[in-house]
Amino acid sequence: MKMKLARTALPFRRHTRGLGRSIWLITSLALILSSCSGLGVKPWARGTLARPDMTFGNDALNGQFDNHIYFSKEAASGGSGQSGGGCGCN
Repeated sequence: MKMKLARTALPFRRHTRGLGRSIWLITSLALILSSCSGLGVKPWARGTLARPDMTFGNDALNGQFDNHIYFSKEAASGGSGQSGGGCGCN
């Protein structure tokens, strides 16, 4: 003779199934995100990343254009190396 589940057990089963999926999703996401955290720059790639053209703001001509645009919009020149000052809106 087969035993039938009581109807009161079905809603509990539905909630635990969703909880199990959530726990599995969070665990797998944490595992994926933490698996590449120990990677560093390889010694043979450091020379490529240390090239002068890989730095921010390396192009002097581009910097002059940016300063000219800033001067044209703000009607003020200088002070690009420091923040704050002027009207106090920073």
